[in-house]
Amino acid sequence: MYIYQKSDWPQFTWNAETISAQLGEVRYRQGRILGLMQGLGFQLQEEAVLKTLTLDVIKSSEIEGEVLNPEQVRSSIARRLGIDIAGAVPAERDVEGIVEMMLDATQRYHEPLSEDRLFGWHAALFPTGRSGMYKIKTADWRADAIQVTSGSMGKEIVHFEAPSAEKVPSEMTVFLMWFDQNQEIDPVLKAALAHLWFVTIHPFEDGNGRIARAITDMQLARADQSRQRFYSMSAQIQAERNKYYDILELTQNGDLDITEWLAWFLDCLLRSMEQTDGTIAKTLKRAQFWETHRKISFNSRQERILQLLLDDFFGKLNVSKYAKITKVSTDTALRDLQDLMSKAIIESEGSGRSTSYKLLAI
Repeated sequence: MYIYQKSDWPQFTWNAETISAQLGEVRYRQGRILGLMQGLGFQLQEEAVLKTLTLDVIKSSEIEGEVLNPEQVRSSIARRLGIDIAGAVPAERDVEGIVEMMLDATQRYHEPLSEDRLFGWHAALFPTGRSGMYKIKTADWRADAIQVTSGSMGKEIVHFEAPSAEKVPSEMTVFLMWFDQNQEIDPVLKAALAHLWFVTIHPFEDGNGRIARAITDMQLARADQSRQRFYSMSAQIQAERNKYYDILELTQNGDLDITEWLAWFLDCLLRSMEQTDGTIAKTLKRAQFWETHRKISFNSRQERILQLLLDDFFGKLNVSKYAKITKVSTDTALRDLQDLMSKAIIESEGSGRSTSYKLLAI
């Protein structure tokens, strides 16, 4: 018997004492993060928000096995938020759709969550009316049964079966009424409940996970009372996806005491907030770098590479990587790198074909 088949569904219960310490730590970290970010100044806040939202969109899609182009995601978000960035690129329809949904959820967090709004999100996720090769019902509740399975074709393991399609409209009516009501429940816990409740109903033919995470972000924005997102729950869920699926299955196959689910959610949220400390440190490092070298002239290719080196550059930078990233010849790449060395911005390591380059310490 699944959780929604219990006679007292959806009257969730939990042991407040068990999770009180975790909830208190989450609330403390929320205040600390918002306070630190307010002290960074407007431009650096914009940079941190852009990085967080980009990560959120990318990781939410990765959980579903969909890999998005990071530059397209970043450019789409920046354009919609009115943030000027170097090297902006046009985004494909699927990228635009999920960005549109995520920004609608977080930038308009104070507005009611309605059936029509959810249908708009769903339509944005599937602009062609297809999920991969398959045509799906978009911007409407599902009309068929849904099972969450794993394993190869013919050997599937059923982890969960959602409520029947005919129950979805009434289930969603109750959910939406609850979501926009003022209850005596901490808004962070409400985010955890909303996530669990929505994925349990599983109202759409596809895209339920991404929409559940958008609803979670929307409620966390309500908890922060801020459009600015400085931590990414989706990124942390992606990092812990196996545990996420395990606790979700355990909860959906259990009773209405969801203390374990709330405890996991709060711990996951705390770990996502811990990552923000790294984001703040990188943001400050970049700001210090550009302030120190504000009188030095760089071309657009060099600026792009320096931004990557100041952020999350993978591996070592060499001439061929520089040429590939900036789409120039190796001769041009070498000249750019030699110019940066002459300006005491980078230094070389190794020799010959094994030569690589790194930033000099600020």
